[in-house]
Amino acid sequence: MIARAFAVTCLLAATAAWGQLSEAELRLVAAVKGRSPEALKLLERTVRINSGTMNAAGVREVGKILRAELDSLGFETLWVEMPPEMKRGGHLVATRKGGQGKRLLLIGHLDTVFELESTVVPWDPSGERVRGQGVSDMKGGNVVMLEALRALHAAGALDNTTVSVIFTGDEERVGSPQEVARAAMVELAKASDLALAFEASARRRGGGHMASYARRSAGGWTLTVSARPGHSGGVFSETSGYGAIYEAVRILDEFRRTLIEPNLTFNPGMIAGGTNAKYDYDSATGNAFGKNNVIAREAVVSGDLRYLTPEQGERVKSRMREIVAASLPHAKATITFVEAYPPQAPTEAGARLLEEFSKASQDAGFGPIGAMDPALRGAGDVQFVAPYIPAIDGLGASGSGAHTDFEELEVASIERGAIRAAIRIHRLTR
Repeated sequence: MIARAFAVTCLLAATAAWGQLSEAELRLVAAVKGRSPEALKLLERTVRINSGTMNAAGVREVGKILRAELDSLGFETLWVEMPPEMKRGGHLVATRKGGQGKRLLLIGHLDTVFELESTVVPWDPSGERVRGQGVSDMKGGNVVMLEALRALHAAGALDNTTVSVIFTGDEERVGSPQEVARAAMVELAKASDLALAFEASARRRGGGHMASYARRSAGGWTLTVSARPGHSGGVFSETSGYGAIYEAVRILDEFRRTLIEPNLTFNPGMIAGGTNAKYDYDSATGNAFGKNNVIAREAVVSGDLRYLTPEQGERVKSRMREIVAASLPHAKATITFVEAYPPQAPTEAGARLLEEFSKASQDAGFGPIGAMDPALRGAGDVQFVAPYIPAIDGLGASGSGAHTDFEELEVASIERGAIRAAIRIHRLTR
């Protein structure tokens, strides 16, 4: 009797939730739900293919599967090759053109952090969850996007709409030069009104879902120091100075003491110093030679830099240069910066886009979507389009352990994410 009462209560709650949806949107829900087993099979097909960023053949193989899916939905598809010297697999682009509603750009990526030599199990289902290479970052999100589009196509809701899709092949390690690697994405952004990106959906500790309309930059800096070498007995003297290692430490400590502020981090990840010190960026390795009785002649530090707005970035870089220039006696230092991902600064348009997506989630009975703290999310492709159009990210599947041996996905989140996305895309394109 108790079980029956509980079932009735759940049915009434579901009916109330679906009551917020139009008849057309209810058809989208039914279409997504009817495909859930096939959606999981599609995810398994792509996850079982290793597509680490540097495995160009694997990236292309995953792209071939998704291209066939998009072809079947009436999209015009194109494979964008990268120059051979970039050593990247390329990108999949798909477009539909029409004159109705907002022009949308949907973003995913084909590559994962798990390269060919990875020992992580490709596919390991366990009840309501599945563990594997890139299941949540972001092959689950790719399937969420495709299933939403499939439901819209089945309902005839893609007709006369402008929807562009890009699946990049190097999101985890963007090819260089960056201008070439992201040229196709920027071109699509300039021809669109809004962007939706399908990186993994995050959850609060209490269970509520979050998405992002602001993300911090990702880049780095290299500090190079030179100083007067000499016998260690003369260190600290007017004649010999302090050496390169002390100068590097002075600079780092001044960064720590004076620069810390909200939404800013500047982590030194590697330091080497001695009579000789070198750092190789491509292999992320440093080496040094030095003796305890010799004042260090060279030091090098490689670090990470993340900020929320271009203005914050320029201000902090200027202050870092000032600190570097105030050298100890007989020492000299220089600092250089590189930006891999531009910041996605918070905007009213982005906040509004997230609020509207949250409304679609609530209307579907899944609860609100909150704004994620930018400091808690890493960088992503959406940041390359954010300078041109409002964009939100984190609309994919839910999981945990991204980039680790324990990356896993909540299977039910594919259906949930696809329903949310289908409803929101439908409303944007009417």
